[in-house]
Amino acid sequence: MTEAARKPRARDLGLPFPGTPGPFNAITDVPGVRVGFTTLTDPARNMRTGVTAILPRNESDSPRPVWAGFHTLNGNGEMTGVHWINDAGYFVGPICITNTHGIGAAHTGATEWMISNYAQYFKDEHAWAMPVVAETYDGVLSDINAMFVKPEHAVAALNAAQSGPVAEGSTGGGNGMICYDFKGGTGTASRQITIGGQDYTVGVLVQANFGIRPWLTVLGVPVGREMAEGWQRTKETGSIIVIIATDAPLSDAILRQLAKRASLGIARSGTPGGNNSGDIFLAFSVADEMADTLHAGPMIHRRSVNWEELNPIYEAAVEAVDESVINALVAGEDVATFKPEGFICPGLDTDRLIQIMAAYGRAGT
Repeated sequence: MTEAARKPRARDLGLPFPGTPGPFNAITDVPGVRVGFTTLTDPARNMRTGVTAILPRNESDSPRPVWAGFHTLNGNGEMTGVHWINDAGYFVGPICITNTHGIGAAHTGATEWMISNYAQYFKDEHAWAMPVVAETYDGVLSDINAMFVKPEHAVAALNAAQSGPVAEGSTGGGNGMICYDFKGGTGTASRQITIGGQDYTVGVLVQANFGIRPWLTVLGVPVGREMAEGWQRTKETGSIIVIIATDAPLSDAILRQLAKRASLGIARSGTPGGNNSGDIFLAFSVADEMADTLHAGPMIHRRSVNWEELNPIYEAAVEAVDESVINALVAGEDVATFKPEGFICPGLDTDRLIQIMAAYGRAGT
């Protein structure tokens, strides 16, 4: 994605978010993490959906375990593979995020991609694929019942995964999403921290599809109440998926604690965690890479940051989650609704946002 291809991000607008981001201010600042998209848009077919893919590691002939922890703030949604993550503390393979009715197709596509990319591994071993696939509901802006997402769309997103800047807003699985009654979707951010003289990165990617207008708060400013006009809903019917990545070595118990901090991150933008929302979070660490568990031998060796040194990691995650949500919002554009018909889900007016923030003394330089 070129600089000319994207809208200004939240920091570009002068919003004074705390913390120090990485070079891309994206989840791809974590070494080895790559992101790809398949974006499906056809207004004539009421199609606005897609697949977002995350590859945690640069791999060769076999998948490597990725240490992970999972948390759900409100469980009205789905993320596959998390039972094993809770039991074993790791997952193997990619992550895909799509719409609610596309989760099966994306899972099939991710499985096909794994079998193809790790062909010898699946040929020689009694291996199985259990990718992580998550969803949020895009039926307000897209005909979700048309089942537009197919397995090949997940494969294409995975094949497109790369490092570098990450396209935000109406990209991949975020294409048909609504956030605080503005156009939402994909958002990302990162933070750089130092613990014990060692530098680490915490990166976040969100698929933001949650909240109602009166709840929206940006850096403590009640932006939603100040932008009360126009189309909006009276009841929350969305969700948010948060993926937190880091290169800090962390135990699976700590990664579960890190995943919980996404709750605090999304709360900063105003949500109380609505009943109809699937607020589902995954944290993973790319540290301590080892061979696949079938060939790792009888003992494995892992390191972990001391529990007493975790606060900078938790703070970084909360900050990056909050900024990711706002990045998804400022990337939004006006989109016609599918159900109900005849309305416009507005993109966040960034000029007005800056004016409101300045009026509350929260504009940057």
